[in-house]
Amino acid sequence: MAALLPSFATPVYDQVTANKRRSWLLVAGFVLFVSLIAAVFSYLLNGGIVGIVLALVIAVATSAAAYWSSDAVALRVSRAQVATEDEYPRYHNVVEGLCIASGLPKPRLYIIEDPAPNAFATGRNPRNAALAVTTGLLDKMNRMELEGVLAHELSHVRNYDILVSTLAVTMVGVVAVLADLGVRSLWWGMGRTRHSAFDASRGGGGGPAAIVSVFGFLLLAFAPLVARVMQLAVSRRRETLADVSGIEMTRYPPGLISALEKLRDDSTVVHATSHATAHLWIEEPAAQTPEEGRISRINRLFQTHPPLEERIAAL
Repeated sequence: MAALLPSFATPVYDQVTANKRRSWLLVAGFVLFVSLIAAVFSYLLNGGIVGIVLALVIAVATSAAAYWSSDAVALRVSRAQVATEDEYPRYHNVVEGLCIASGLPKPRLYIIEDPAPNAFATGRNPRNAALAVTTGLLDKMNRMELEGVLAHELSHVRNYDILVSTLAVTMVGVVAVLADLGVRSLWWGMGRTRHSAFDASRGGGGGPAAIVSVFGFLLLAFAPLVARVMQLAVSRRRETLADVSGIEMTRYPPGLISALEKLRDDSTVVHATSHATAHLWIEEPAAQTPEEGRISRINRLFQTHPPLEERIAAL
């Protein structure tokens, strides 16, 4: 448990500053990894230097598009709808109070029709952030508990966690698509490993080109798993820091503690989610126990959050 908790000897603001640096490093890591996969994809399919350069351009363009539109993708995947102030006054009122207290601009607010209590924040920076909560969260939380959950999500906004978390939604998908296309193409004999004038001119299938081809094929095959591990690295420690930052914002630890206890005891799972967005939510949105769903054992292998019991104990 100690490995997941922030060092409380270090001020929270220093933790946040360090988090911002890590966020940009993770973003750079995602972009470089996507570029590497694109370059390998082009090389193995006989694209040559021109193909590799084109693949890198496409990778950079994809990363730029992800930066500007990942929040919209995350909200669309989650089936989020705009939450109007007339229909959800308590939701707006709590967020406005927290934003005034913390000096944050008010994010766009969304609602997800789902009985499972959960919430997430998305966006590329505090000025372009959005919060989404389920109807189950609004129904099952009292005002202090709701304030604790929303303060947690606003802490992700203030700590710049949302940038890398939101980018991960599309980056992991891009890597998976490129890897899948590459492996399928090579399997059906369209790639360098089956027939290549380049390799033939150098004595057939041996030599450095063959080694690079084998390495490239393995990289494509395991790329989705590597991307998934990078996604897991995004959120586990950040969740605990957001809990601590959230109670600093509300000055009332029992509110968030009670909310996390309700989330722990609730057995409903979010239907409007996917593995690509699991790391965004305040708790694991997919089934984690046999009572919650049949594939809970598989879901537990890819947990993106620390156990709720540990987070409650830390608070």
